[in-house]
Amino acid sequence: MANKRDYYEVLGLDKGASDADIKKAYRKLAKKYHPDVNKDADAEDKFKEVNEAYEVLSDKQKKATYDQFGHAGMDGAQGFGGQGFSDFGGFEDIFGSFFGGGFSGSSRRRNGPQKGQDRFMQMRVDFMDAIFGKSEEVSLEVDETCSECSGTGAKSKDDVQTCPTCNGSGRVVTQQQTAFGVFQSESVCPTCNGTGTIIKNKCSKCHGSGYEHKHVKLDIKIPAGIQSGQQIRVTGKGEKGVNGGPNGDLYIEILVAPHKNFIREGNDIRIQVPISDVDAVLGTSIDVPTVYGDVSLKIPAGTQSGTKFRLKGKGVKSPKGYIGDQYVDVKVEMPKKLSKQQKDLYEKLRKSAKYESPFEKFKKAFK
Repeated sequence: MANKRDYYEVLGLDKGASDADIKKAYRKLAKKYHPDVNKDADAEDKFKEVNEAYEVLSDKQKKATYDQFGHAGMDGAQGFGGQGFSDFGGFEDIFGSFFGGGFSGSSRRRNGPQKGQDRFMQMRVDFMDAIFGKSEEVSLEVDETCSECSGTGAKSKDDVQTCPTCNGSGRVVTQQQTAFGVFQSESVCPTCNGTGTIIKNKCSKCHGSGYEHKHVKLDIKIPAGIQSGQQIRVTGKGEKGVNGGPNGDLYIEILVAPHKNFIREGNDIRIQVPISDVDAVLGTSIDVPTVYGDVSLKIPAGTQSGTKFRLKGKGVKSPKGYIGDQYVDVKVEMPKKLSKQQKDLYEKLRKSAKYESPFEKFKKAFK
């Protein structure tokens, strides 16, 4: 008795606390320390201590005796588990406040038609096919609503009956008497598997499943201008629904293969083209490849390596109608081997009075 804590202290209250405060404190601590929720080693002892304190303080006569004589006045006055839970509203009330409506409220699920899960797959597309679009055939295994029974699984609509075990709720409630009171739990009805209905005579085509497993081929339209990472949605080709619900959808992620020359940046396209040092110095016209075919591009005299040219409207046309551009990166390539005649021409250029090398210009900046 000497080791017992004060009951008000156990509940975290001051002496003279109201009945409402006592009940509120008990609810909070009972939920916190119940062994089914709290797995700490001392949780059960604390739960018993809380219950004992509430059993005394919730009874007006016992509370008056305790307030006057303390624990000494409680010898033989109460026993653990005597009235605490009955006054509190039963063990299930603890979890009713803890889970927001009790086990029946928290674990209940709909037994009506539910849409099936979506499915996902990837499709690799050629670079040019992504630019201009195309149709691609894919093969799928899919469960589709039975054409005979329209998904009911029954031979006729009169063969669909309310489940007698759960009365159509799809859930069954069981109760178990424990040392802490009545423990109530809810689970899926074993008779109807949560549908709330049973089928008297099954459909001869789908044998009661409501679905037909099919191997189908679909023509997937790939829109012009699609990019890697974008998805195409195919309605109703996902996983089968629940309780007669519709199928989910199929989402196809597009992966565009890279091109050996073209690089796509949004709706723009880039390409690098090589030109000779002579063409760069003197200027020329070249036919540049685009996704739409060759386009003539004028290279002005004195063009430097790395110069970028823009071909307006030669990029990608987006699904919304916007057309990008193509950018041409010029790379001036120097000859690695020269003929004697070429060497002589370069020597004449270097010895000409008007020729000044880039390095000589650079050195003058330091003088």
